[in-house]
Amino acid sequence: MIAPIVKEPNTILHRKAVPVPQITEEIQELIDTMIETMHAAEGVGLAANQINSHWSILVAGPDGQRGKELVLINASILKRSGRDRSPEGCLSVPGISSEVTRSARVTAAGLNRKGEPVTFKAQGLLAKILQHEVDHLEGHLFPERVSFFQRRRLLKKYQSLSETLSRVRVHPSTSSG
Repeated sequence: MIAPIVKEPNTILHRKAVPVPQITEEIQELIDTMIETMHAAEGVGLAANQINSHWSILVAGPDGQRGKELVLINASILKRSGRDRSPEGCLSVPGISSEVTRSARVTAAGLNRKGEPVTFKAQGLLAKILQHEVDHLEGHLFPERVSFFQRRRLLKKYQSLSETLSRVRVHPSTSSG
């Protein structure tokens, strides 16, 4: 099942996720939905709040291969090192991107899909995805990681794009073509 992706300024994107107390069938179905939604949107990561769920779950697929996704429940970043600056965007804030500085290497922890504790090191794209998605689970969006003036510019552009899309949806063209 593919779920709609929640867009800014929905308040669920700014709330801290709730830890998953137990891996149930409902949680497994949510994970399946998250994976399908991430692939359908051509994303490389997705946090549960991006599909309107309050649970602390993230999925990542840096290589885009189905069946090889990383699932991390109650995720946290234990250690960060190095610096990396690269372009970043978000499925919940579509149409904008910016250079964002993040840690080059991270040590992440949480539970896997079976509920087993896992800790692992990541670098490169996976490290960036984990930091981005953990930010979501903490109630933060990537524009918060850029300067005040850059953030204002990004959000103004996003607002303009959103207003344009909303007018197009409300007033579809009647011409055929």
